[in-house]
Amino acid sequence: MTGRRLTWVQPEDLLGHELRQATEDGRDAAGFARRWQRAGGLPAPVRAGASPDPAPPRLRALAVELLDELDRLPGPLAAREPAELSAIRAACPSWPAPSPHRFVFSAHQLESAWLGRAVGCLLGRPVEKLPLAGIRALARATGNWPLHTWFTARGLPAELATAHPWNRRSAPNSLAENIDGMPEDDDLDYPLLNLLLLRRHGRDFTTAQVASVWLDTLPAGRTFTAERIAYRNLLGGIEPPHTARHHNPFREWIGAAIRADVHGWSHPGDPGAAAEQAYRDATLSHTGNGVYAAMFVAAVIAAAAGAEDVHACLRTGLRVVPPGSRLAEAVRVGIGTARAERDFATVADRLHAAYGHYHWVHAVPNAALLAAALTHADGEFDGSICRAVSGGWDTDSNGATAGSVAGLLTGHPARLPERWTAPLKNRLATSVTGFGGPGQDGTVLDGIGFDALAELTRALTRPRTPTRQEAPRT
Repeated sequence: MTGRRLTWVQPEDLLGHELRQATEDGRDAAGFARRWQRAGGLPAPVRAGASPDPAPPRLRALAVELLDELDRLPGPLAAREPAELSAIRAACPSWPAPSPHRFVFSAHQLESAWLGRAVGCLLGRPVEKLPLAGIRALARATGNWPLHTWFTARGLPAELATAHPWNRRSAPNSLAENIDGMPEDDDLDYPLLNLLLLRRHGRDFTTAQVASVWLDTLPAGRTFTAERIAYRNLLGGIEPPHTARHHNPFREWIGAAIRADVHGWSHPGDPGAAAEQAYRDATLSHTGNGVYAAMFVAAVIAAAAGAEDVHACLRTGLRVVPPGSRLAEAVRVGIGTARAERDFATVADRLHAAYGHYHWVHAVPNAALLAAALTHADGEFDGSICRAVSGGWDTDSNGATAGSVAGLLTGHPARLPERWTAPLKNRLATSVTGFGGPGQDGTVLDGIGFDALAELTRALTRPRTPTRQEAPRT
């Protein structure tokens, strides 16, 4: 095989990530690491999806053997980080009850949330994978620091562009001078998939039905990290929830969280039900903190119905996360740090000092940053997306979720600044069947409008009717 290597699936690359994951979740993997190093194995790629060259057959075979053994290695954090939904609920003493009021999200609110998700994602795309110093250097060099508008290559010194290169996959259609509609991105593909999921199976869908929708409508090449492993496992005959565990070192990364918005949008005023729905989706590909991150995001969004402010939403989101888990601690640290520091760059520096040992796509550091950005900006749209992106790590995913939450709270697309929404031209491209797609040169073809997506979402969202005991007295 010649050309580019298939990313996120090669055993020799997965092993390095699994060794790191084992260390993070408290398993003793030192002996496995020594065996791999003595055999000539290399660490996992730091930011790429695959190492440049395939491993010799003997090393690949050893990687598979070690992955099997690591899969069977018990973890010491199971009591603090339970896996089953019943155990998660039991670990959360203040699991949120549904609101007694009959809430709905209007089409305007949902359009604002869809637009916010797209804008935040697009803002973060050019600097995805860049370290924090590189993001700051590129923004400062073009007069965009503190970050307040789209990144641009105009006026950027050549030596700086070489030292901190833009994301080559994204920059051609996400720098200010290149934007022409919203290009395809997995941060938008997955909400579309979940619209299809609810249309086909309703809100009582099973994890197996999530898998069926993926196989029917999601091209395998548009999956990454944990989702690609789960997809591969499905094709290999492995069924959920084992799809999330077998040779999947990315199972606590951010992928499930970027799929969670629709679960929140479809349960206004019922964050507990939103979190349970997110759980059934997430466990196809994720475990532990990867699942908790999805539940947290879904609950935050559902809580926006009737919430006083973003801070109340975040507090509610924490109520569906086991309080002794690493994710809950990270969210609390993110919120506390944002409250303690006036300068968000200092907030980001402190979070990177605390959580920089995690991979840049892991759910734990990104949840801390998301919570910090929303807190520091007080839920205001511009501040939320710019802080989320300027803080580094998974910039497009954090920008997307921050934009979704802040857009929903803004309540109407007309209240979003035109400099953010106009370049999107009410047009989203995607590879998901039934919603349009991108051209071969990266330009946007027909796609679908955000106003149409809002109507589709609203049609799949029914308000929860209070029981007689819960109904407010008149």
